[in-house]
Amino acid sequence: MRKTAREIARLLGGEVVGNPDIVVTGLRGLQHAGPGDATFLVRPAFAVHARSSPAAVILVGRDWKEALPATTIRVENPSTAFQKLVETEAPGDVKFPPGIHPTAVIAPGATLGRNVSVQPCAVIEAGAAIGNDTVIGAHVYVGHETRIGDNCVLWPRVVIRERCIVGNRVIIHAGAVIGADGFGFIATANGHQKVRQVGIVEIEDDVEIGANTTIDRARFDRTLIQQGAKIDNLVQIAHNVIVGRHAILCGQVGISGSSVIGDGAILAGQVGVADHVTIGAGSVLLAQSGVPNDVAPKSVLFGTPAIERGAAMRAHMLWSRLPELVARLKAVEKKLGIHAQEGPE
Repeated sequence: MRKTAREIARLLGGEVVGNPDIVVTGLRGLQHAGPGDATFLVRPAFAVHARSSPAAVILVGRDWKEALPATTIRVENPSTAFQKLVETEAPGDVKFPPGIHPTAVIAPGATLGRNVSVQPCAVIEAGAAIGNDTVIGAHVYVGHETRIGDNCVLWPRVVIRERCIVGNRVIIHAGAVIGADGFGFIATANGHQKVRQVGIVEIEDDVEIGANTTIDRARFDRTLIQQGAKIDNLVQIAHNVIVGRHAILCGQVGISGSSVIGDGAILAGQVGVADHVTIGAGSVLLAQSGVPNDVAPKSVLFGTPAIERGAAMRAHMLWSRLPELVARLKAVEKKLGIHAQEGPE
């Protein structure tokens, strides 16, 4: 790219503070930006990097007052504005032309809508239905009687097993498996006996599912991912789970069977949810939290077991001081002539 700060400000509806004629030739993150680059500052905690950055231009919020070595452009939302700038310079999306690759296998009785693209070595089983303008990537497997809506994209090696339902404008990234058997067994005298999983997975409109995520079919009825939910890579969703509208599940989240994730809830990385637990709408579970019990709506929890964030943070601060506190306690006991019992009786 080659744009002046003035041109960038005009594009973004921003206000230049500094040299409007400085030329930007690249776009990089704040900690890696060099001469000629434009970057952006969102969090005040990163201001230390902005103060020493050799970048040509830094996008900042409207309320930013501090002078920086770089020319700044004040905008409403630096992150959103930078994304717009990136998209003006990025190459276009990869396009898959309509048509069926000769190596694809489409069973008799499968139906394809208008302008469907079926890429090499994809398999579409009997009774499956693919909506208009949908892309079926290379080596994708679509099971018997599965229905996929309009304007969906299934990236390579996605597996959607039999009788599942996928809505419109759904994106499923490479390697995801939808509709594998739920993990159901009964202990018997002869070992673990498999419980047949006869339900389905249903994914509503505008859902995005990350690479290598797995969503198990229900034991009966359905595992349900509701409208607008966003699911990161490497997430495990067990049988009969319900994920609410616009919920966010970050990488390596694990949700056990029959749990319910409320609308708009956010589960950060590596959160684990026990079975038959309800997470209230609008709740936030911070990274690596373990959730054994129901969570009230709009809660913010942390830790294992997860508790209110403030209490959890105070407990973690005390945990780091335990050796010091134990030493002080022993000193007090010695001064008082108290001999504490050490270890089990």
